[in-house]
Amino acid sequence: MRSRGSNHAEQAVSAGGERSGEPRPLCRHLRLIGCIIGLIGALPFIATAQPIPAAQSSPANPASTMLTNPQLDQLTAPVALYADPLVGMILIAATYPLEIIEAQRWLEDPANATAKGAALADALRQESWDPSVKSLIAFPQILAAMNDDMEWTERIGDAFLAQQDAVMDSIQRLRRRAATDGVLKSTPQQTVSAEDRDIAIEPADPMTVYVPYYDPAVVYGDWPWAENPPVYFEAPADVIVSVGAVICFGSGNLIVGPLWGWNHWDWRDHRLDIVPGPFGAGPTPLRAGPWEHDPAHRHGVPYRNAILAARYEKESEASRREFRGFSGLSATTRMPVVSHQAPEVSPVEAPMRTARAAVHRATPAPGSLSGGGRAPRGPATRSATGHSTPTSGSSSGSHGGEPPHH
Repeated sequence: MRSRGSNHAEQAVSAGGERSGEPRPLCRHLRLIGCIIGLIGALPFIATAQPIPAAQSSPANPASTMLTNPQLDQLTAPVALYADPLVGMILIAATYPLEIIEAQRWLEDPANATAKGAALADALRQESWDPSVKSLIAFPQILAAMNDDMEWTERIGDAFLAQQDAVMDSIQRLRRRAATDGVLKSTPQQTVSAEDRDIAIEPADPMTVYVPYYDPAVVYGDWPWAENPPVYFEAPADVIVSVGAVICFGSGNLIVGPLWGWNHWDWRDHRLDIVPGPFGAGPTPLRAGPWEHDPAHRHGVPYRNAILAARYEKESEASRREFRGFSGLSATTRMPVVSHQAPEVSPVEAPMRTARAAVHRATPAPGSLSGGGRAPRGPATRSATGHSTPTSGSSSGSHGGEPPHH
């Protein structure tokens, strides 16, 4: 309840305002505009003081970290025509690049270089590497190629981890191209079979594995990806590419029982399965079922793919250890997403070899192990003897072993 005095005061103020000639609505509008201007001016300070919660930040786009079909075909080209079990070993081992380097150094030790057959399997029991890396010791020419071309090894390993289905599709796509051209077929060294559209390759002799050598720019016909020339593995110096041959073979690698036959491709369902049974060169039997990556064997090497890093890197960092003569990467090192559009650089900077007249090499990403292995043996060049017809015989050859011991 208001007093009479207060009513008089309100009337006086109202009368004074009207006498001054200032309408009340205009005064209110001016005050409102002033408040709005003040709020706008304060917005930058409010935004700084109130960061966006992590849950509201934009998630990474998975598609931005995936390789395209041309990029995948570029990477799988040098191994797509290998025997299925050998391809499985290579792709798994490529996810553990530091162990590849250590295995190569182990093999270069004269005390280990002469071990064959059962003696080799026994010697490998002492090592903690993944079974895929141990198995490649029986294929020294492949282990050396992966060690020398660490840029390729890291790239295909992370691609297989992030895009296993797409990598398998790439291998089958290239096999079909070679088969359509009449290049990929059964020989005394290998058996080629097809089920629906999927092509399998197995050794023709269950006791011996022959590694094929070929120029991807020739064996697959006209290469469809001009911007992504296929990676090229040179044949070892003691393998002679005969004139007119498209695929040639060195002398066979005799199978070491415990190091072979432990993986199997299910091409239709896009799986790489581990076959039941003990792996003789390891302290524990392999677990049967679909293959799973073990980040403990990564030893802190950064993953190039952001999704892989988020999934595995913490456990990988926990397994870091010093390798013989090789220190692991810094825990703060990070690998950016791979780009295959890098300019040409020198062979020493990037050993990834591609099959073009002028050899193109991709720049190693910062923090990669490309400089961690042995120095490259030299630029990728085509054999002076030219390209060849599938040869059923083998030329003078690559390193073999003793008869298998099961």
